[in-house]
Amino acid sequence: MKQSITLILLALLLPNFVRAAQPAFSTAGFYALEHTGRTVYSMNPAWRFYKGDIPQAYQVHFDDSKWDKVNLPNGLEILPVEASGCVNYQGVSWYRKRFTLDSSLKSKKIIIHFEAIMGKSEVYLNGHLLKKHFSGYFPIVLDLTDYIDWSGENVLAVKADNSDDPTYPPGKFQDVLDFTYSGGIYRDCWLITHNDTYISDPIFEDKVAGGGLFVSYDKVSKDKAQVWAQLHIRNDKKSKFEGSVEFDLQSSEGKSIAKEVCKLKLSKNSDGKVKTLFHLNKPKLWSPQTPNLHHLIIYIRDKSGHIVDGYMQKIGIRSIEFKGEDGFWLNGEPYPEAVIGGNRHQDFAVVGNALANSMHWRDAKKLRDAGMTVIRNAHYPQDPAFMDACDALGLLVIENIPGWQYWDNNPLFEERVYSDIRNMIRRDRNRPSVWMWEPILNETNYPDYFAKNALDIVHQEYPYPYCYAASDATAKGSSYYPVIFTHPQTGDKAWAIDAKDIDPNKVYFTREWGDNVDDWYAQNSSSRIARNWGEYPMLTQAFHYQGSLDYSQTSYTSLRNTTRQHIGGALWHSFDHQRGYHPDPFYGGIMDAFRQPKYSYYMFQSQRDPYEKLQQADSGPMIYIANEMTPGSVQDVVIFTNCDSVRLIVNHGEQVYTHKRVPKTSDQLRSPAIIFKDAYHFMNTKYRTDKDGNRVETSLLAEGYLDNQLVVQDKVVNSGRPVAIKLWLDNEGLDLLANGSDLVTVLAAVVDDQGNVKRLSNQTIAFEIEGEGELVADTRSQTNPVRISWGTAPILVRSSTQPGKIKIKASTLYQGSRTPLTGELILHSTPAKHAMIYQKKELKELNSKLSNKDSTSDIKVDTSKDSRLREVEEQQAKFGEQKK
Repeated sequence: MKQSITLILLALLLPNFVRAAQPAFSTAGFYALEHTGRTVYSMNPAWRFYKGDIPQAYQVHFDDSKWDKVNLPNGLEILPVEASGCVNYQGVSWYRKRFTLDSSLKSKKIIIHFEAIMGKSEVYLNGHLLKKHFSGYFPIVLDLTDYIDWSGENVLAVKADNSDDPTYPPGKFQDVLDFTYSGGIYRDCWLITHNDTYISDPIFEDKVAGGGLFVSYDKVSKDKAQVWAQLHIRNDKKSKFEGSVEFDLQSSEGKSIAKEVCKLKLSKNSDGKVKTLFHLNKPKLWSPQTPNLHHLIIYIRDKSGHIVDGYMQKIGIRSIEFKGEDGFWLNGEPYPEAVIGGNRHQDFAVVGNALANSMHWRDAKKLRDAGMTVIRNAHYPQDPAFMDACDALGLLVIENIPGWQYWDNNPLFEERVYSDIRNMIRRDRNRPSVWMWEPILNETNYPDYFAKNALDIVHQEYPYPYCYAASDATAKGSSYYPVIFTHPQTGDKAWAIDAKDIDPNKVYFTREWGDNVDDWYAQNSSSRIARNWGEYPMLTQAFHYQGSLDYSQTSYTSLRNTTRQHIGGALWHSFDHQRGYHPDPFYGGIMDAFRQPKYSYYMFQSQRDPYEKLQQADSGPMIYIANEMTPGSVQDVVIFTNCDSVRLIVNHGEQVYTHKRVPKTSDQLRSPAIIFKDAYHFMNTKYRTDKDGNRVETSLLAEGYLDNQLVVQDKVVNSGRPVAIKLWLDNEGLDLLANGSDLVTVLAAVVDDQGNVKRLSNQTIAFEIEGEGELVADTRSQTNPVRISWGTAPILVRSSTQPGKIKIKASTLYQGSRTPLTGELILHSTPAKHAMIYQKKELKELNSKLSNKDSTSDIKVDTSKDSRLREVEEQQAKFGEQKK
């Protein structure tokens, strides 16, 4: 029933009207540049897929013609929205892809880079086993050069097995796990071609603190900074190489700031490294408030000056220091406030872990819009696209290795844990967003020596300043760590360490706060509230997370009122997500599994500084009315806002309420929720007509003021008769890319003749699609048709590989003369950013089910029967008056 959110003070809010910049995502750990001899191709389109094990499926001439056709990322299946309790498939699956390469690439190295394959996997090319891999969260990088068939078709086969296996992390069986493994080739796959003298890949090289590019920093302040760049190069030629490495540090706008050139000499079939130092004055530093990214351009040139390899890396110049009782320091200065954010699992409704890059970006943006400044990657390293977004949007990240409540005494398990620590750092060591590493296994009873070994590995892999690691206070070996996870003295006393045990040389952080179950069997909680349960439950969750000083659990309030030594906390959890060992999904997110916000989302937003302006995330003043004006809505009207005063106008001035905040004291939040007592009564909406007998709008209008100026407002309107279906995109302004992989959420709602959403509608919506896209939904999973839930029915749309028009149509499942009309939405996909490798005949089969009809789109309201309806309404009103 939200009619609009109107921003009033244009001077304050103009940046928020600018169309979102389209993000660029890294590929295989770098950003490709033209004319370097290095090219990146997407291998995502047109795979054959089979759920089950066929031992012969790796063979070149195996007949896969009856297999399903899929694009990557692929998560094995379409899941129901409620997919907890091990609903997802576990076991072996096979993928096969046919491709040919142009003969112009014969002189190149051919590298394939899987960002991740869930579980244990085997990769074959043309019948040759290239690798067996035991990790579901790290890249698999393979050299295909010697196995390519240049005379014909190549067959890439992947066996992916996400079944339980205690020999590698996480190790714990899914039916006793608090999240799900999902499965498949659920992240991107890239093919990289480059010359024989090239920048190496750190995962492939497997060198301590080596391989590829390593950027580190020292003596960083607002006045000066030192930037070290170390590069590892391989020469696979049968002759020596002489040339140079050119480093060009540029601003994000492309202006060169500093250049360094290092001479390079390599003998045949050898490798080497170069290292250079930039001294910068008045650097533009990276922080959550100003996430300035520099572009480090690297070229390898031969002795004639020709570029033989190169790429770009985005870096952020910043220093991170934890100073015991003085807390967290960023860029040489004490950070001004508690660092508060949330944990994030990577799964999404329907697709499990197989998110498109744009979905990872939207997740990060929604969390930064909410005012979060830290994300804990629970409980594994997440997609590179999510990390790209954290770099760009200014989110600090606590990065974890895979693991939860499981240790195996098998030395092989321990060896693979250590490998995961190394690969985690090698993959993400250049990212400014990485705040600290979490190399220990979460909530696990491991040996003391393991904690020490894990910390030693962190410093082996990152032997430079500004590297920190964290451990649980109650875990063995925590005394080795400079950052300790615990609850603050102002929060949950049962989980906080004793005040007498606080070490003045350490800092403390709450890795998970907000969850509060009745017991670990039922797991009911005032924080675990599904969005579709409605207003009062969602308000309960929001006030639970907001907290107060007489609330015994850790809350936003208690985290805002700690000493500097306790530096903040991460909510458990940002989004609703599926679990293995419990049949209920985790409902404690401030958004649901489709990323639709709950009231607690707006509580978080209300804690933002209203004067802060961010470039790529929502910022500035906000206001939100947590009341939908339904027959069951609560009488006390709750307002979430970061403004200093609020005026609530009921029914166009029938009643007016005002609230002015008192200056913040140490025992308060920046912006506690404002409650106008007894301000809404449903019966006041009855029989409201003007002199001509027309229905009069009833509404709540909230106005937010800063420094006595009206800056923002929110309006709720009591919805009328449902007459139409409205559709809109939840895309955060991002284009839908025609790469066969991109996904976007489309929302449908039943609305009245003014477009107001009918929150209490129980209609079931059936979706259809035409054009260059497909619905990621089916009847078996009950994702299409889908019943409206708290006003909306969401569905996922996937692009094809051809840019063009897509029409989505939504209608009520059962049509009658008085049911809401069909709604339509037109969107256009845009060309893919990277060239794609696939066999045209395979893609043609994959896209054969997509039609290419054309249509226009709009919300249609049938008014032809309005006169007859008015007759009925007038009769009912007159009869009611007679009864009185």
